[in-house]
Amino acid sequence: MPGSLPQNWDLERFFPGGSSSEAFADFLSRLARDVDAFRTRALTVTAPLPGEGLGEWPRLINEWQDLRQRLQEAGSFARCLTAQNTGDAAARSLMAQVRAIGAGVEAALSRLEAQLAAFPEEAWQALLSDPAVEPVAFALRERRHLAQEKMPAEHEALAVELGVDGYHAWGELYNTVAGRLRIPFEHEGRQLALSVGQAAQRLTDPDPAVRARLAAAFEQAWAQEADIFAAALNHLAGYRLTVYRHRGWDSVLKEPLARNRMERATLDAMWAAVERGQAKLLAYLEWKARLLGQERLGWFDVGVPVGKSAHETISYDEAARFIIEQFGAVSPRLAAFASHALADAWIEAEDRPGKDAGGFCTSFPLRGESRIFLTYAGRLQGMDTLAHELGHAYHFAVIKDLPPLARMYPMNLAETASTLAEMIVADAALKATTDPERRLALLDRRLQRTVTFLMNIYARYRFELEFYAARTTGPLTVAQLNSLMEAAQKYAYLNALGSWHPLFWASKLHFYLTAAPFYNFPYTFGYLFSAAVYARAREAGDRFEAVYEALLRDTGRMRVEDLARTHLGLDLTSEDAWAGAVAIVTKDVDEFVALARRVAGDGTGPRD
Repeated sequence: MPGSLPQNWDLERFFPGGSSSEAFADFLSRLARDVDAFRTRALTVTAPLPGEGLGEWPRLINEWQDLRQRLQEAGSFARCLTAQNTGDAAARSLMAQVRAIGAGVEAALSRLEAQLAAFPEEAWQALLSDPAVEPVAFALRERRHLAQEKMPAEHEALAVELGVDGYHAWGELYNTVAGRLRIPFEHEGRQLALSVGQAAQRLTDPDPAVRARLAAAFEQAWAQEADIFAAALNHLAGYRLTVYRHRGWDSVLKEPLARNRMERATLDAMWAAVERGQAKLLAYLEWKARLLGQERLGWFDVGVPVGKSAHETISYDEAARFIIEQFGAVSPRLAAFASHALADAWIEAEDRPGKDAGGFCTSFPLRGESRIFLTYAGRLQGMDTLAHELGHAYHFAVIKDLPPLARMYPMNLAETASTLAEMIVADAALKATTDPERRLALLDRRLQRTVTFLMNIYARYRFELEFYAARTTGPLTVAQLNSLMEAAQKYAYLNALGSWHPLFWASKLHFYLTAAPFYNFPYTFGYLFSAAVYARAREAGDRFEAVYEALLRDTGRMRVEDLARTHLGLDLTSEDAWAGAVAIVTKDVDEFVALARRVAGDGTGPRD
């Protein structure tokens, strides 16, 4: 690894020229042409009659997979362009083109899936046994089952096409408005106009007065555009509810559960275990407030670090070296992969205006590489984000040789690899120090994540449940959305905070993602599932890599209940299975409270 790592990613090796790339324009043109040809064949192909051969079906399925990975390549490139410069109008136009082409693929698949559902049983078994098809049999069985629960093919195709300028357009509107949002902030006598991403980095400032001013400006900036965000959220939900009604679906959770390949019993068991375990976090929140000199933490105080070095900065190169060292202690292959990704310009980390908020990892299947996006401002949280996204990239590296349909893992399992990478770094860092105040800081960082997954994510989930229930009778106003959000936060945090973020429904991108509804609960699933994976992997010792990579390779080929049973021996429909994971991630509270008591200097304080 070189002494100075690149902080800007290299997109030129995919399509030189950025949003003006002639190579990318040609790629999209050829992709659109091939999609049109695929759609034409999909309109004429029919399920074989009893006694007939499979005809062109194996070839069609292979074409489908080819188009899928080419579409992913295009989508990843366009997404990277829009993220690195939110003002790049040409990049947004390219993203719209990719979505339109993707709609063509989905329309064709609606027709093909309807025919798959009509296959006679003998022909169906013959198709799944075909050497070209057998590696993706799981995905085809899943598609066939879902097709049997949807509208007629022509209706599904129409819904997909209308979604380009309707459903997806509302999501794109949100991205555009949120991307141009600026938060005014005075710092050292200078008036700054912070992007959302830059403001989020500074909301953990050690000075409570700075935090209070920035939080107020942050809230006001979102409030100024709240009417637009409310319209977008209402119409996204209205589209989904209309489609669900025409499909005959009576639950808004049916689609997200299907997309995450999990049973409702698993989701309910997970949240039941979370509710049982949340109370232990109250002692952490109360003692943290004491350390920060507050009676109770406010919403924007939860992420403020405490303890020695809590507010220290760490350079990007130092963070990268630390991550690689900790990965290496557990998995040499993971460490070698991370070192290569960091040195080979896979990561866009520069802290500059005009970038999108948040972080993500996206893969380029044709080249077999990934790209990671974040804004690294030198905080320890940035190191956590970097480790998280490297985990995503490693997941793709492990499975990239599988057929495209066998690589289609659900979001809840996608978060397994990323969250596990965070856990490896955090666990190793804690073991490396005996200094009480440094341990306090490290425990705080770990428990911040626990609060996020067991409380913050739960608030999002409860908000969406209540929002969709209310939306069935009509659009909600900004005031109503604020009220629902604050009520959900108070419930999920056991009313433990002193202030709330009622406009969180506007400021959180996840509510506006059209790729998947109820985008939030998979994060908690991934966090707790990762804890279970890590616990079992540590028991395996030197066999960790084999155990872990075997599980990752099956993430696109099994339902989550089967995956957990096969590789971990866990029954995810049992609350006890999740309770064990909750106990693992909340055990840090005891040491944190003991150390906080020592730092406070006396034995008084909030309840333990």
